Amino acid sequence: MQFTIMKKIGVPLAAFFMASISFAQTSGPTSLSLWKNGAPGFEKRKDIPEQAQDWWVRDINNPSIVIYKPERDNANGTAVLIAPGGGHKNLVFNAEGHDAALFLNKLGITAFVLKYRLARQEGSPYSLDVHPQQDAYRAVRTIRSRAKEFGINPDKIGFMGFSAGGEVVASVAYGSGDGNPKAKDPIDRINGKPNFQILVYPGPLWIPATLDAHAPPAFMVAAMDDACCAKPILDLAQLYHAAKIPAEIHLYAKGDHAFNMGYRTNLKGLQRWPDRLKEWLEDSKFIPSMTAP
Repeated sequence: MQFTIMKKIGVPLAAFFMASISFAQTSGPTSLSLWKNGAPGFEKRKDIPEQAQDWWVRDINNPSIVIYKPERDNANGTAVLIAPGGGHKNLVFNAEGHDAALFLNKLGITAFVLKYRLARQEGSPYSLDVHPQQDAYRAVRTIRSRAKEFGINPDKIGFMGFSAGGEVVASVAYGSGDGNPKAKDPIDRINGKPNFQILVYPGPLWIPATLDAHAPPAFMVAAMDDACCAKPILDLAQLYHAAKIPAEIHLYAKGDHAFNMGYRTNLKGLQRWPDRLKEWLEDSKFIPSMTAP
């Protein structure tokens, strides 16, 4: 399976997966397609290879999740699906997918990085209003349907999104998530709503006008000087307050956009924002209390 993954991801990430082959059975990431025969209506595009270079992955035609498992003795049954950003033109896979997954693994969380279809990539046949959301729902349902296999609690599945990936999270977090009980595919009968969400400088799309009582608890972080993505958090903060749903908001004075997991900034507060996420996960009882990773 690793050879297939390398062909689709491309040369820059191939070396990473090559290094993983020797321990893929225990801790290395593996890839799982969301649909066996390709995305509905686009089955003929399934085998078009992905392209990757430096920080980005493009040409997502066979939506998938890349699975990162924590050390067995550290696993606590919580899962988080991660949607990297990239303006729906790219996926910032390394900094907003791989790095986030490794951090969550240290907390005992099983992580899944979502490769969703990119509606704004030049020449893309996909619709921004349909296909990223379709991939996100399918990913949550797939994870929940295989909870026993993955060793996770189906009622402790979170969804984390960076920038445009935060928009993908919002597209499923505020709907009902109900599956279709008459669907031929049993996965499509399962609820696709996450149990909690983590929004990291999320974009403005799919922010609702109101929240119902079933909106998932949220952790949100951004910088006040982010021209794109401070306002969505400010708007959501008011909505969560009005709906009396738990939410924790960290809005830093400076930092602009794309500070990732705190590695791309010299600001001390932003470098440590993942520690605030760890504390929120513990306080919210999504993971047991532990020492700092």
